[in-house]
Amino acid sequence: MERTRVSSSTIRSIGYDEATFTLEVEFLNGHVYQYFSVSFDRYQRLMASRSKGSFLANHIKDHYRYRQVR
Repeated sequence: MERTRVSSSTIRSIGYDEATFTLEVEFLNGHVYQYFSVSFDRYQRLMASRSKGSFLANHIKDHYRYRQVR
């Protein structure tokens, strides 16, 4: 999945697959996680947020099924 680099103290890049509603997040430590059944609206709100790490912690982690890819 292609990811976009973002300005964040914890996240390096974020990608989204509209066909499968999969959000992919690469952290600065090199770990990559995929979150499933994430709406496009939620992805857009994440990308528009001032603090992507806080948005991820408050609105995505613990709200969606996920797996560690790397």
